[in-house]
Amino acid sequence: MQTTNHVLMIRPVKFVSNPQTATSNAFQKSDLVDDVAQSLAQREFDDYVHALRNAGVKVVVVDDTPRPHTPDSIFPNNWVSFHSDGRVFLYPMEAPNRRMERRVAVLAEIEKQFAIREIVDLGRFEMEDKYLEGTGSMVLDHDHKIAYVCHSSRSHPDAMRAFEERTGFQALWFSATDRHGKAIYHTNVMMCVGKSLAIVCMDSIPDSEERQAVRDKLHETGKQIIEITHSQMESFAGNMLELRSDQGRPVFAMSRSAWHSLDLEQQHRIASYAERVFAPVETIERLGGGSARCMIAEIFLPRLGMAANNCATTSFPEAAHR
Repeated sequence: MQTTNHVLMIRPVKFVSNPQTATSNAFQKSDLVDDVAQSLAQREFDDYVHALRNAGVKVVVVDDTPRPHTPDSIFPNNWVSFHSDGRVFLYPMEAPNRRMERRVAVLAEIEKQFAIREIVDLGRFEMEDKYLEGTGSMVLDHDHKIAYVCHSSRSHPDAMRAFEERTGFQALWFSATDRHGKAIYHTNVMMCVGKSLAIVCMDSIPDSEERQAVRDKLHETGKQIIEITHSQMESFAGNMLELRSDQGRPVFAMSRSAWHSLDLEQQHRIASYAERVFAPVETIERLGGGSARCMIAEIFLPRLGMAANNCATTSFPEAAHR
């Protein structure tokens, strides 16, 4: 199942630009004082949740906590993923202050509506300085068990192999850079893979063989490709996510700046494919270096009452208590 109708979002309580992630995230800026940043980010968050719900997407909202201070908690897809077999994966994070985002209270809130069979904790790789930041590092084709992964300090092969061994996914690795030749920190800022549509900045893959391998794999798995430019990627046009409404219709979530960066032909192809949800998240994009897709953790878990194995007494690992 490539798309879901249920998502998790974390409402910010003290959003600021995170100095611990700035070195590897070229999209991130730091030009607003804390109180202004928090006020704007919270308004943008609430507007985005409202737009998703209006499109028929079920949103589980969990409030962040003031302590410990986790400035990037608004991007939960990096530390957790929820799978259709009832497993939850916790991921190793590069920035020490992002590791504190893994909170048992968030998982307990999810467990009120969904059945968790097992929690797989990959946080141990942090002890070896090896990271894999969830569906930021990996753009997953669930239907074909493919993980598209670009090389960066936040995506380590050993952690990726551990994910592959537990899930059956196979990684397709490649290098991707911005227009200045700097490695792109997360794969999901340069590509999005839906059920039958993919948005990809092919220009960001400098090696022609790797670029062709990505193109071939997308075609082989039945994806139509919309290619975007470096400039459009910088407006987060690659950071989209396909969801589905409660009526089963495709919904494409994206930022307002991403949509406005597209040309008319690109806009027409997306509009003819899915309903669009525009997130007015300019402050979050500028200070956080992430956009509409980064703010969503998809929930594929079985619903309570629909699962054969309802594990209401799941034992949470140590990493989720930090």
